[in-house]
Amino acid sequence: MPALLFSYGSLQNREIQLRTFGRELNGREDSLPGYVVVKHEPSPANLSRSSNPGDEVRGMVFEITEAELAEADEYEAADGYRRVLVTLQSGLRAWVYMFSS
Repeated sequence: MPALLFSYGSLQNREIQLRTFGRELNGREDSLPGYVVVKHEPSPANLSRSSNPGDEVRGMVFEITEAELAEADEYEAADGYRRVLVTLQSGLRAWVYMFSS
């Protein structure tokens, strides 16, 4: 069964997709309401819940296989991210990676 993956960062990059999945992913724009992207050097960018209901993180949602989801887990775990299930603006339920400090 296909999985949905929401990316707000590096997995939108064609070269990273080719290196991680062996193919370029097709996706569509979507957003994650109630979150913002935060960046604290030297940590990677991360999602944080926002108190402003108008905040949202824009990105892409991709349909990938379970095997590709495992590849994404491996890619993201190298930087300390963990996979979390979220509901996107479109109503779709998708996996997203958040940094776990």
